[in-house]
Amino acid sequence: MVFDKKAHWESVYQQKSPLDVSWYQKEPSLSLELIRGTQVASGEPIIDVGGGASVLVDHLCKEGFTNLAVLDISKEALSCAKKRLGDFARHVEWYEIDITQFNARHQFSLWHDRAVFHFLTDKSDRKAYVKALKNALRSGGHLIIAAFSIGGPEKCSGLDIVQYDVEKLTAELGEEFKLIEVKSEVHITPANKEQKFMYYHFIRIPKNKET
Repeated sequence: MVFDKKAHWESVYQQKSPLDVSWYQKEPSLSLELIRGTQVASGEPIIDVGGGASVLVDHLCKEGFTNLAVLDISKEALSCAKKRLGDFARHVEWYEIDITQFNARHQFSLWHDRAVFHFLTDKSDRKAYVKALKNALRSGGHLIIAAFSIGGPEKCSGLDIVQYDVEKLTAELGEEFKLIEVKSEVHITPANKEQKFMYYHFIRIPKNKET
């Protein structure tokens, strides 16, 4: 029987409040720090992949970013974010789709992913993700990706995950991405459990330029 990813995540958000899921952050401090560090201008396009009900988009709106997109496989999760944002939601692009099937209509200057890529346990799904990433992120654009670190959780939301370090993640992304910065974080879940994360900031190497 083929696992239905969409049904799984719809069920998660139907059964739990966004405040109770293990990945909930009241303030996504490290993501915001890394995004600010890119010095991407407020009008440049930014996408939060797997953003779902995350409050990152709220904080980016408050900080004056005006060209935002949120992608998630779950309609329920996106609905939570839209309701929370109110009138601001009209100014955000919303994509309800599996990231492995995403074909961006335009390119982005920054791609943020906190805890989507590590759910892709099949090599074919990881390849599809990287293909979607390369299609969506402009040359010279910024990639911020967070995943469970080596020694961190082996499962999340009942699903197996893949733990990453610099070498493993760099190998998955390929030679088009240059690592700029790595930061660690111990996330405390609403159930007061620790989750070890690593955050990676890459730049997509501009074409015709050496690394």
